[in-house]
Amino acid sequence: MRSLLLGSGLLCNSGSRSFAWCRGMAKSKFEYVREFEVLDTCLRNCWVVVRVDGRNFHRFSDQHHFVKPNDIRALQLMNRCAENVMNELEDICLAYGQSDEYSFVFHKKSNWYKRRASKFMTHVVSQFASSYVFFWKEFFPDQAILYPPGFDGRVVLYPNEQNLKDYLSWRQAD
Repeated sequence: MRSLLLGSGLLCNSGSRSFAWCRGMAKSKFEYVREFEVLDTCLRNCWVVVRVDGRNFHRFSDQHHFVKPNDIRALQLMNRCAENVMNELEDICLAYGQSDEYSFVFHKKSNWYKRRASKFMTHVVSQFASSYVFFWKEFFPDQAILYPPGFDGRVVLYPNEQNLKDYLSWRQAD
């Protein structure tokens, strides 16, 4: 039996081609499952950095014939994606990119999504990845994108400005 969750209900496949719509109700007996969600609140008074990194970008750049060592079109596309992330998401005070990665620094006092690490990471990575596909034609007008690129992300907390500067220096030196 396969199921597909849609909006306010569950689409159930009982093995045949017919689907039944199973509606759920708020405050049902199943609401207890929310208790299994992981609490991933970032420590207060720390800089929150989300680093987005291209997945298998050596292969992606080879298959899309990027000019080595740094294709200016690809770098400009990454910059445009970062600009879009900063315009769309609150509380980002700095973005730094190099190669196939970008780091986004959120204000130390940010309380965006109650400082949930999963929200920071998923919103930044999904906005960046969708921007990459959305703006592709702007930078590669004569080249079709062959497949959707993948990006991963991580959240790192830095307790003071010196740690944040050292992180940025490390990314620059890498």
